[in-house]
Amino acid sequence: MNVKILDLTRQYQLIQEKVEAAVIEQMRSGAYIGGAAVVDFEKKFADYVGAKHAIALNSGTDALVIAMKAMGIGEGDEVITTPFTFFATAETIAMVGATPVFVDVEEETYNIDVTKIEEKITDKTKAILPVHIFGQPVNMTEIKAIAAKHNLKVIEDACQAVGSAFGDKKIGSIGDAACFSFFPTKNLGAFGDGGIITTNDDDIAVICRAYREHGGAQNGAKARSILQGVEDTLETNKTGDALYNPYKYYNYLIAYNSRLDAIQARILDIKLDYLDGFNARRTEIANFYNTSFADVDAIKTPVVRDGVTPVWHQYAFRCDDKDEMGNFLASKGVGSAAFYPVPLHLQKAFDYLGYKEGDLPVAEKITKQTVCLPIFPELTQEELEYIVSSVKEFYK
Repeated sequence: MNVKILDLTRQYQLIQEKVEAAVIEQMRSGAYIGGAAVVDFEKKFADYVGAKHAIALNSGTDALVIAMKAMGIGEGDEVITTPFTFFATAETIAMVGATPVFVDVEEETYNIDVTKIEEKITDKTKAILPVHIFGQPVNMTEIKAIAAKHNLKVIEDACQAVGSAFGDKKIGSIGDAACFSFFPTKNLGAFGDGGIITTNDDDIAVICRAYREHGGAQNGAKARSILQGVEDTLETNKTGDALYNPYKYYNYLIAYNSRLDAIQARILDIKLDYLDGFNARRTEIANFYNTSFADVDAIKTPVVRDGVTPVWHQYAFRCDDKDEMGNFLASKGVGSAAFYPVPLHLQKAFDYLGYKEGDLPVAEKITKQTVCLPIFPELTQEELEYIVSSVKEFYK
């Protein structure tokens, strides 16, 4: 039997009829960037996570950059984050000119260790950027308390955590802003790149909307007023339509081009209706793995903290034979992944920060141990049993 780490064609078959009809309709409309499709999806997504605003963008990476820019984070500032995450988390901190400051992680959840954050705060610290890794939320009560005490912003990297919750609040409605990715492999994936920022802050929303479109037009003028205190009154006698905004050529900030295509918005709008069901199935699979491996002493299964609802973007167990396990599973036709092989503080791109091996021992340890198994919702019970038997066979 062959089981891929992820098979996107199965999900496509489930929603094929609806998606193809929506895409054809959108193509025939002649509206390909922005417009009602994007606005409608933003409203639907904001309502889903319980946030006041949602700003759709080109990618989760752009979401992180623009969220930080909207909060004035830049040269000379420090942002506290985790070393056990995808490169973009810390890369974007550096992209805006700030310095990533890494805090070690919890061995059981792989999330940032909130008890170690305060010791890394300096007078240059401007924000905490927690990552809800593999879809399990960080302790946001503690994060927000630390941020309030030190007057810091909280920007959540929720790129792997769409639909998850901390207590009775969905991730995306808690911090100053949250950033999501719609990369095709995510729990809510587009048919290309995509991302979104959610926030309850009116000013942050305006600035993010300005930054995604060259700092121009009405949002650009408002953003300049918020950021620089310079008031601009746009003329009101210009006319346009959905395809042409005459104010787009009036620019107020040096910004970005980071817009979600209308076709992707239509696809995501459809898939959002299925998300809770997909996430529930991922939870069933994770529970099956946890139960199945309970009697395997060599395997450490992920721990879920009380009061959180994870969405299991990845199922990552730990063992001392990571590479050998991956090779064995491949020989059995089972796909697996080694997220993540190198902690960010030891990535060559961050040599200039001066970290060395041993500085963040827990993150360094788990990068040598984590093996991710298939957990996409369309897996069959027969496939799950084969995956489990293959893992157990390794230890025989």
